[in-house]
Amino acid sequence: MTDSRAEEGRPGDVVHVRAVGPVLQITLDRPHKRNAVNPAMTLGLEAAFARLEADPGLRVSVLAATGDFFCAGSDLVLGAGPHTADGGQYGMIRRSRTKPLVAAVDGPALGGGFEMVLAADLVVASRNAWFALPEGARGRLPGAGGLLRAPARLPRNVAVEMMLTGARLDAARAYDLGLVNRLVEPGAVLRAAFEIALDAITSAPESVAQILRGLERIEEPGEQLGWGATAEAMDVLRGSSDHTEGTAAFVERRPPLWVLSAAQRAAITRAAILPPAGS
Repeated sequence: MTDSRAEEGRPGDVVHVRAVGPVLQITLDRPHKRNAVNPAMTLGLEAAFARLEADPGLRVSVLAATGDFFCAGSDLVLGAGPHTADGGQYGMIRRSRTKPLVAAVDGPALGGGFEMVLAADLVVASRNAWFALPEGARGRLPGAGGLLRAPARLPRNVAVEMMLTGARLDAARAYDLGLVNRLVEPGAVLRAAFEIALDAITSAPESVAQILRGLERIEEPGEQLGWGATAEAMDVLRGSSDHTEGTAAFVERRPPLWVLSAAQRAAITRAAILPPAGS
C-alpha cells in the first residue's frame, strides 16, 4: 500500500479492495492524512460497495483502515467530493445494502469517520479506538448521518454531548452502550471483524438480504425526516460567518474567533463573575 501524495487522485490508491472467500475487505489508505476522505476515496468506496452488491460470491464486507486513525472525516482542504448516485456521502453513507457491513475500528473515528461507523451493521473496535463528532468546533454539524444516527445508536444525551462539546467516546464505553459489538485488544481488530463477518452470513443469503431490507424499510421514515432536517440546518450554516471562520481556523491550525452577539458576550461576562461551584 502507498501513501504517495502524487497518487491521491486515483481511487485505487486510497481505497484497497480484496476478496477473501465470501468477505470483501475494503481498506482506507491515506494514513498521512489520517484517512480523511477526499474525492478519490469517495469514488473508491462507491466502486467497492457496488462490487459487493453485484458479485454473488461476496456476502459481507469489512471496512478497515491503515495507520493510527480509522478516519478523520472529510478532507477540509480537498473536500470529500460529490455525493454519489447510489451511496451518497463518501459513496456509502446512504447506500441500500443486502449484504452486511462490518466496521473494523483500530483507532480514532472522527466526524465523518464516526458517521461511517454509524452506517455499518456491526462494529468491532479495539481499546485504542475512540469516537467523536467535533464539527461544531469548526462551524459545521454532523452532516453525514451523525445528526440522526448518533441519537438512534446511543442514548440521546450521550449523542448530544458529543455533538455540542466534541466529547470523545472511548471504545470501552461505546461497547457498554451497545454501539460496539466486540471489543478487542489493539492489533486484533481485523481478525475479530472477519470472525463476526463470517458469523453474520451463516444464515441463508436471502434471509440476510431480507433482514437488512426489512430494517431499512422500518427505519426509512425516521431517516427521511432526519436527512431533511440535516439538509436544512446545513444550508443555514453554509451561509454563516461561523462556517467560514471554523473552516479557516481548522486549515490555519488556530482557535476559531466566533462573532458573538451582545447577549452572548453578556452571558460570558456573567459566567466570569459567578462564584465557584459549592461556595
